[in-house]
Amino acid sequence: MVIVRSVVLFVLAALFEIGGAWLVWQGVREHRGRLWIGAGVVALGVYGFVATLQPDANFGRILAAYGGVFVAGSLAWGMVADGYRPDRWDVIGALVCLAGMALIMYAPRGGN
Repeated sequence: MVIVRSVVLFVLAALFEIGGAWLVWQGVREHRGRLWIGAGVVALGVYGFVATLQPDANFGRILAAYGGVFVAGSLAWGMVADGYRPDRWDVIGALVCLAGMALIMYAPRGGN
């Protein structure tokens, strides 16, 4: 159950961080305005709080593992929001990142 909670929190964090960055991008690069930028800044702040809810207490481990989720999530966001189509190397790279995330977070550590 702890792993399921952790995975859900990683997905939620990705939605807030990637979504927030995308909103800022839209506000600035696509000239959608300050409301989009402000919403993005708020979402990025919420991401910071969501990350603190992970069951593991090690900041470095959480952020390092989240990097893998961010890579895969960014490609998925680009597909949904912008019509981006990853090639096989994008997909393979994302899978490698997710495998690294799983090793960092969920490998047995003998009491650590």
